[in-house]
Amino acid sequence: EVSASVGVANMYLWRGVDLGADADDDGNIVGGGVPAVSGDLSYSTSGFYTGIWGSSGDVNAGTEYDLYVGYGAEFGGVSVDLSAWTYVYPSSPSGETDNPGELSEAILSVGFAGLSATGYKNIAGNSRYAYYTLGYSYDAFSVLAGRHDDDGLKMVHVDLSYAYNDNLSFTISQQVDQEIDAKKPKFVVGYSLPLG
Repeated sequence: EVSASVGVANMYLWRGVDLGADADDDGNIVGGGVPAVSGDLSYSTSGFYTGIWGSSGDVNAGTEYDLYVGYGAEFGGVSVDLSAWTYVYPSSPSGETDNPGELSEAILSVGFAGLSATGYKNIAGNSRYAYYTLGYSYDAFSVLAGRHDDDGLKMVHVDLSYAYNDNLSFTISQQVDQEIDAKKPKFVVGYSLPLG
C-alpha cells in the first residue's frame, strides 16, 4: 500500500520544543511560532513499512527530510513497532548536519489498550542522546509525557492533544522542568490532508 499526505501547523513542535524558537546570547528564548509545512510518502506491506517525511519550520537546522524503515505487528492485543530513522538537513545554516546518516535513531514502541511506551536511542550523530515517552489515548483525546536524556541534560514535557477529526488536531505542550522556556506553554494547531 502506498500512501501520502501533506500538513501544515503553526509551529514545528518537536518533543516539547518549538524548533522555530532560538536563544539570544543571554540564553533567553526569542522568536518562535514559525509555521511548518510537512509531507510524507510511504509504502507498507505485511507489517513492513518504509518512507520519507519532510518539514520546514526549524530555524536552526533548516529544512529537514527523514528516511525511515520499520516493522509493526500485534500479538494478543499488544502492539510492537521497531523502526530506524535517519534525519537529513540539506539546508542547515551551519552546514554541519547536511549528510545522510549523521543523525539516526532506533525506535521501539509497545502499546496495549490505549497505553503506549516508546524509547528513542540515537545510533549515529550523538550516541549519548535518548528520549522516552509514556502516553495514553482515549477516543479523540491523548496525553503524552516525554523525557530527554542528553549527556546529563534532563528535560521533561507533557502534551495534551485533541483530534477534532482525521485532519484537524490541537495540542498544548508544557515543559515541567527548569529549562529556560519551561513556564511558556506551547499551543499547536495542525491540519493534515491525505493524498492517497
